[in-house]
Amino acid sequence: MESTLTEIATQLRDANKKVQLIYAFNGTGKTRLSREFKNLIAPKGETPESEEDTDESNLSRNKILYYNAFTEDLFYWDNDLQEDAEPKLKIQPNSFTEWVLKEQGQDQNIVSNFQHYANPHLSPHFSEDFSEVTFSIERGDDESSSSLKISKGEESTFIWSVFYTLIDQVINILNVPEPSERESNQFDALEYIFIDDPVSSLDENHLIELAVNLAALIRSSESSLRFVITTHNPLFYNVLHNELGLSKGNRRDGCYLLERYEDGTFELNVKYGDSNKSFSYHLHLKQTIEAAIATNQVERYHFTLLRNLYEKTASFLGYPRWPELLPDDKQAYLNRIMQFTSHSTLSSETVAQPSEPEKNTVGVLLQHLVDNYGYWQQGEPQ
Repeated sequence: MESTLTEIATQLRDANKKVQLIYAFNGTGKTRLSREFKNLIAPKGETPESEEDTDESNLSRNKILYYNAFTEDLFYWDNDLQEDAEPKLKIQPNSFTEWVLKEQGQDQNIVSNFQHYANPHLSPHFSEDFSEVTFSIERGDDESSSSLKISKGEESTFIWSVFYTLIDQVINILNVPEPSERESNQFDALEYIFIDDPVSSLDENHLIELAVNLAALIRSSESSLRFVITTHNPLFYNVLHNELGLSKGNRRDGCYLLERYEDGTFELNVKYGDSNKSFSYHLHLKQTIEAAIATNQVERYHFTLLRNLYEKTASFLGYPRWPELLPDDKQAYLNRIMQFTSHSTLSSETVAQPSEPEKNTVGVLLQHLVDNYGYWQQGEPQ
C-alpha cells in the first residue's frame, strides 16, 4: 500500500517491535524517514527550545536518540586558511556530546572505538572544553605528525564512534531495572534508538565487525528500548539480520524493504526468509560471473549462475517472476536463451562451450541487472 513517510513512521511505531531492520536504496528517503519518526515520537513542542536551537538533529534524550546525516552536521571543520592554522573539527554545542564527553568522560573510549575502525595510529585529541577535536598520526617513536584534516570517511567513522559510545552507555544504564539505582535518570523516558546508515566508507571487514558489534550491543539491551535501523548496504543488512536472529517466526522483530515511487509516495514491504539472507551469496555470484567475463572464460554453467542471480534478485526486490527483470525489448529471446542453456536435457543441445553470441549474452544480462536495479548500484561496499 502506497503511503507517506509519516504513515510509514506510524507503522513502525505501532509495530511495537524490539528491532526493525529496513533496507532501502540511496536516495529513497531513509534520512527523511528518521526525522519523521523523531517528530512522531518526540514532537518539537516536547523538546526544550535550547535543544531545538542548537541541535539540528534534535537528539532529545526524552524519548528518542537517532543517528543520521543531521547528526554529522553537529561536527564541522574550521580550516582557517587565512591564518594557515591547524585544521580543527568543531563540535556545535549540544546535549548529546556534552553528556557523553563531559558528564560521562567517555573520550578515551571514543578514541579507542575510532582507532579500531579507522587507523590505530590516527589519534583524535579533544580540547579541554570538548568543543573541538584535532587529529594526528602517532608513529610509535615519540613522534607525531602535525594536526591534519582527516578524510570524509574517517570523519563519519569518528562521529559514529561518538554515537556508538553514547548508546553503549545508555543501554548499560537502562539495564539496571530500578530507576532509583541507576547512575543517571536522564534516559528513563527513552523509548527508541534510530540508526540510519552508519557504514559509509568502511571496508568490508570493518563493516562486518561493526554490524556484529552493533547487534551484540542491541542484544545486550534488557530494557524496553526499541531499535530502528536503516541501511543501503546489503552486506551490513545481511550480517545484522543473521546476528540479530530476525525471522518470520519471531513476532518481536521485523525486516523491511523501503521503496519510493515516482509520485512521491512510499511503501514499506515486509521481507521474510531467504530474501533477507541472500546478500553475500548475491555478491559471490556476481563476482564469479564478472571474473569469467573478464577472462573470456564463460562456460555453460555461468548461465545457471546468471539465472540464479536473477532469481535471487527478483526474490529480494519482490518480483513474482525473475523474467520480469529482463530487458523489455529482448525479454522473450533472452528468456529462451537462459532457459535453454540452464536446463538443456537433450544430448543434441549440449555442447562443450557456449558460442560467442551466448557468451556475450551473459555480459549483456549482467550489465542490465547492474544498470537498472538500485540494489546492484549500492550492492558492494566501497
